Amino acid sequence: MINVVSVRPALNRLSSDRDSVLEVPPHWDTLEDLQTWLHHLVEGIISGDRISREAALALSALEDQDQILLLCQAADQVRQACCGNTVDLCSIVNIKSGNCSENCGFCSQSAHHPGEASPIYGLKSVDEILDHAKAAEAAGAKRFCLVSQGRGIKYNSPKSTEFEQILATVHRIIQETNVKPCCALGELTLDQAQALAEAGVTRYNHNLEASKAFYPQVVTTHTWEDRVQTVKNLKAAGIQACTGGIIGMGETWEDRIDLALSLRELEVESVPINLLNPRSGTPLSENSKLDPYEALKAIAIFRLILPQQILRYAGGREAIMGELQSLGLQSGINAMLIGNYLTTLGQPPEQDQAMLTSLGLVGGEAPVPGFS
Repeated sequence: MINVVSVRPALNRLSSDRDSVLEVPPHWDTLEDLQTWLHHLVEGIISGDRISREAALALSALEDQDQILLLCQAADQVRQACCGNTVDLCSIVNIKSGNCSENCGFCSQSAHHPGEASPIYGLKSVDEILDHAKAAEAAGAKRFCLVSQGRGIKYNSPKSTEFEQILATVHRIIQETNVKPCCALGELTLDQAQALAEAGVTRYNHNLEASKAFYPQVVTTHTWEDRVQTVKNLKAAGIQACTGGIIGMGETWEDRIDLALSLRELEVESVPINLLNPRSGTPLSENSKLDPYEALKAIAIFRLILPQQILRYAGGREAIMGELQSLGLQSGINAMLIGNYLTTLGQPPEQDQAMLTSLGLVGGEAPVPGFS
């Protein structure tokens, strides 16, 4: 195991004015060589240095399981020093499902390729959503996200009252529960972001999904730049950006690392890492499932690129990781979605809580980058 006793413990905030970059490592002839360089890497990152794209790509070439596990240990050291042992727990509800106008290749809710047995329904009532929020609170979630299909509320008809209903739902959740409401409503304007902030929304999920280069292979009905603009609107309104992507859509390691670097540049606070669980009827339905060790390698590299960010186990963790789920929490992850997903079921929250306890971790709210 990597010994980082000499590293300054428990930093609350990495220095933002350092320009040092951790460059490409030397050739690794042995595990001891790799371990030595990873020790240097961990010390540098915790001290405020940034790993370079070239160094991250070199780490992505690790194939041997023993090498990958050393990489995971290094990422876990960064997680412990920069984020602590609190695992951020949240839950989601699909408030409007199916018949989506967008053609995202991974999603079974698209009207272009509806997945088998994918539910279709209009906006749920305030009371229905509130019941879900109360159930999420009872399961241990600290945040609760309202997720809606569609390109975004930015494109709603002027006659639509859906946004107002969502704002009313947010108010009810704040009044009647102790969970913090989040939203994932697609693209929005700055004015809409400000309205959500005024209602009490402090975090908004809007994934980039993939690198800028790979994005056109995932969806063509909107652009990567459209997604980025909404993230910028959120930040301008003072809302934390919960922005990540999906691993396993056919992207290269260069794409994965470029996505992580874009998230670093945008200074997003929370990063969901979804592992593609191919849905029948979608364009990506024939994709091979990720190898769990490839997923662990991706998680670890994301943590090294994003040392302070909340890295969230999201969709696909049960299907892809199986009995190795706990290793993700020892490879840089410090947040989880608990309960069910949008169109698939998750494992019981009690099982997640037991997993955290067995690892000496505590469910709660993880520290947010840039906040004391």
